[in-house]
Amino acid sequence: MKKSVIAVVVVSAISTLGSSAAFAQGASNPTERELAAYGYASNASPARTVTVDADTRHINVTRLETVLLKVGGKTVNWTFDTFGTNSFPLSKAVPGAGNVTVYLEESPLYRGGS
Repeated sequence: MKKSVIAVVVVSAISTLGSSAAFAQGASNPTERELAAYGYASNASPARTVTVDADTRHINVTRLETVLLKVGGKTVNWTFDTFGTNSFPLSKAVPGAGNVTVYLEESPLYRGGS
């Protein structure tokens, strides 16, 4: 009886270690989107269009919002998936955007409820 209990414990421990290692390996390989600190180009339908020109100094967006950006003759749908970032230079996401600062408002999805 004692040997069978030990065998079950050993098999259980080996199974747990194996599944933990597989989970940890998946976690150590972040996706391209997870690595994108300022968001990513997206196929999602934009909520609005923002034209950036020589007079634009900043834009205000909501975290997780997808915006059609028009910058210097180029257009891109950009999803501002930027957890933990409150502002950043738009040129970090869209080359050629000049000295435009992006200010992020928290998404309603992340706001605490009452």
